Amino acid sequence: MSRPVAFALLVLLLAPGFVPSARAEHEIYYRYVVLGFVKDAQGRAVAGRELELVRDKTGFSYLGLTDDAGFFLIIARLGDESAGESLTLRAGTTATRLVAVFDPANHTEHRGARVDLEGTRFVEQRAQFQATLLDALGAASR
Repeated sequence: MSRPVAFALLVLLLAPGFVPSARAEHEIYYRYVVLGFVKDAQGRAVAGRELELVRDKTGFSYLGLTDDAGFFLIIARLGDESAGESLTLRAGTTATRLVAVFDPANHTEHRGARVDLEGTRFVEQRAQFQATLLDALGAASR
């Protein structure tokens, strides 16, 4: 992961933890992170690929771009009331529908999903979300 991307991850995901107990939109329970890797049909990382995450309810979209390893991270603003909301993840003409799955009562764990794009097929890997996010944060602190 490139240094600028790693630094941005660190700032976006860790810095709000240093804010006193003010309830603000940048706190963990107002973030929903969609991350993953984009690979071509031969399994090679695709750098510079733009992805878009759209809130189907509002039409609001969030953009992301892959780094040299094909890694992307998109941070959407979803509060407790957004649990179960439908989202669309797009890369060019390829798209998949996601559901924002999280416990609205849990305000300590990161919320999100890992979705990889392998060739022209999205593969959701929710079980790997936390580990992938922690790995990205570890890379950001190096």
